[in-house]
Amino acid sequence: MAGNMQKEANPLLVLGALEMRDRLANGSLRAVDLAQAYLARIAEVDPEVQAWAWLDSEDVLRQAKALDAHRASGRPTGPLHGLPVALKDIIDTRRIPTENGTAIDAGRVPGEDAFVVQRLRAAGAIIMGKTVSTELAFLHPGKTRNPHNSEHTPGGSSSGSAAAVAALMVPLAIGTQTGGSVTRPAAYCGVVGFKPTFGAIPRTGVLAQSPSLDTLGVFARTIEDAALLSEVLFGHDPADRATEPMPPPRLLKTALSRPPVKPMFAFARLPGWDQADAQTHMAMKELTEALGEQCFEALLPNAFDEASEIRERINFAEMAKCYYSYERRAPELLSQVMQQAMDAGKAIPARDYIAALDWPDVLYAGLSEIFGRCDALLAPSAPGPAPKGLESTGSSIFNGLWTLCGTPTITIPLLESENGLPMGVQLIGRRGDDARLLRTARWLALQIAAVDAKEQAHV
Repeated sequence: MAGNMQKEANPLLVLGALEMRDRLANGSLRAVDLAQAYLARIAEVDPEVQAWAWLDSEDVLRQAKALDAHRASGRPTGPLHGLPVALKDIIDTRRIPTENGTAIDAGRVPGEDAFVVQRLRAAGAIIMGKTVSTELAFLHPGKTRNPHNSEHTPGGSSSGSAAAVAALMVPLAIGTQTGGSVTRPAAYCGVVGFKPTFGAIPRTGVLAQSPSLDTLGVFARTIEDAALLSEVLFGHDPADRATEPMPPPRLLKTALSRPPVKPMFAFARLPGWDQADAQTHMAMKELTEALGEQCFEALLPNAFDEASEIRERINFAEMAKCYYSYERRAPELLSQVMQQAMDAGKAIPARDYIAALDWPDVLYAGLSEIFGRCDALLAPSAPGPAPKGLESTGSSIFNGLWTLCGTPTITIPLLESENGLPMGVQLIGRRGDDARLLRTARWLALQIAAVDAKEQAHV
């Protein structure tokens, strides 16, 4: 499937979600026709990609027909009317299996929708199905393959969501990130992955692995499409103490707007920079040189060298508590990597865990001087393209520190490796400045696209 996914697909599926939305709204496209096109695409490519954990074609068409009837009645339509959205299989869906990537939850069918699913239904989205998650959203891989090369990992833990969008099986998808589970698979699969500010999207009804870190995120093929979906999901839920009352976000309008001045970027050699391969080093060098005076190199405070260890300490300690019921019910069904992490979590002294909870604000304070001089930090999304082999989901060394800090991040597929696999560029913004980050990222994507077009014209 490498390289030719868009050329081989139904032209309808290559459209952006925004254009699909507009066609659905004005009646030039029916939800049933769009749903059928995606179902045909899934039948064609999913036997190789294996992105879906649960899919019911009849249910998808039933939703689409109801949405077409709703529009034909003249009643108002929602911002996602008729758009299919895939959900990582750790997000509860009423009357639809949610098995959390583990045999222990085989056959589990929730009685209520998660908060985000309620938002999607109210916005008129089609719940397309459930996408593969790694085991309990941790490191043990699922069945999904990278759409660009099935011998390479799609990343994790939101592997199915990223692969489904990349393979044009769905225009939009939702995942989660506790370390690098949105950013990394998005980069490996060549799509946009947006992880908002911690607490921006309520997590009620989503599997809890590490409540101090767990963050919902989205996958799309463009930045504006990611903004469209995210805007529907942002909000306050009293059941999730990480959320706060806030005015409705204007993510899409801001993302589509032109920055008042050209954005400034700060390139950061993140901890683990020596783990990045030579082509990543070279690609980032070329990108920063292309930005010229709009980019400067920033040094992160020394405390960031400990961020990976601190994040893991919080993650493992909270996972040992949150997943205790799984360990109690069927420890023999847990992978070795899960059992080892649980054992490590149980061995962490309470003093060390409580002290680790102070670090996000300490680290974030250390970024204030850098953020005072730039619109976004600039860094690789991963140490390289998707590694060959399916035993690992790759390294999240460049992602976990931002999950720990609670900052919004977005990865955009601006680069390509020597073997033709996509490589992502990661932008990091201030907490709560999600809309500005989306606008800055879109500006950068348009600039690079213009440069590429100019180079192609001279070939």
